[in-house]
Amino acid sequence: MNNIFEPVTVGQIELANRLVMAPMTRSRANTDGTPSDLAAEYYSQRAGLGLIVTEGTQPSDDGQGYLTTPGIYTDAHVEGWSKVTSAVHTNGGRIFFQLMHAGRMSHPNNTPHHRQGVAPSAVAPGAPMFTLSGMQDIPAPRALTIGEIGQTVADFRLAARRAIEAGADGVEIHGANGYLVHQFLAPSANRRTDEYGGSIENRARFAIDVTAAIAAEIGAARTAIRLSPGLAMWGIDEGVEGPELYRYLVRKLDELNLAYLHIMHTGNDALLADIRKLWHQPLIVNRPGRSRDLIGADIAAGLADLEAYGQLVLANPDFVDRLKTNAAMNQADQTTFFGGNATGYTDYPLLTAAST
Repeated sequence: MNNIFEPVTVGQIELANRLVMAPMTRSRANTDGTPSDLAAEYYSQRAGLGLIVTEGTQPSDDGQGYLTTPGIYTDAHVEGWSKVTSAVHTNGGRIFFQLMHAGRMSHPNNTPHHRQGVAPSAVAPGAPMFTLSGMQDIPAPRALTIGEIGQTVADFRLAARRAIEAGADGVEIHGANGYLVHQFLAPSANRRTDEYGGSIENRARFAIDVTAAIAAEIGAARTAIRLSPGLAMWGIDEGVEGPELYRYLVRKLDELNLAYLHIMHTGNDALLADIRKLWHQPLIVNRPGRSRDLIGADIAAGLADLEAYGQLVLANPDFVDRLKTNAAMNQADQTTFFGGNATGYTDYPLLTAAST
């Protein structure tokens, strides 16, 4: 396991170790999308990991899906996030903002403008969502026009610039988990017949357009993307061409010389091995639910350069120290994952506190 504690260079920054805080929605932002006062403490507590990837952060009003998620496209957002990045950097950490457009995974009651969600096609995900009125079915989205696709790419580009203004070390595009970029990749959600639908090349176009625009804005060395090949959720079905789509997409993204590729691995080991061969920059692998005894296994096997962890880091701010000393881990309280206050957010005990 020792090599997980070795430094590694990602883009143009050196990370202290190869452990990454995976992005996790916490729904604790203020109603205007600015991070709460506790966010700086929450993220800086976890600065011992080599890299922090923030919760999904919307690039526009249209990009919001859930209640009280943060944004990064207004002056107020920049000011709020600047406190977070300053706290993380003061504690020696590095932080990338995850830019997440929810697409059809949105409810009008949860957005600032209360408009219908947007997506590649007018296909509902067939899933409910929590709103202030309780759980409600997500309505069918409105299909984006070609002009609106261009504007959405521009929204991502602006959000990336604003993230850098707020002190971020870089941004990670959320191309996974059933949100907008992933929706373009999946034929079950993308029924377009224009240049953004149909063939593998067309369905991959939006992801490539967004990534290239952000790389042009802030530099490829500060640009990254997360993908979840084969993940079936909320009506997402990539079809039999799914593995070949990702091989094509990874080849095209590799040409951009990005900071890293972040893979949420859902079980296709042959595809992961192919991605490893196709990708020539740092590769982060996240295996949800991985047990503690397997931490470092993908790095040791040569399948990854870094490994990302979610709930273990959520519940253990001093995750790296606990690994180094073989100390027991706190258990995550699922009832406090979304919304609320400091409970289950910034109050997980540290080793030093437990020993006094």
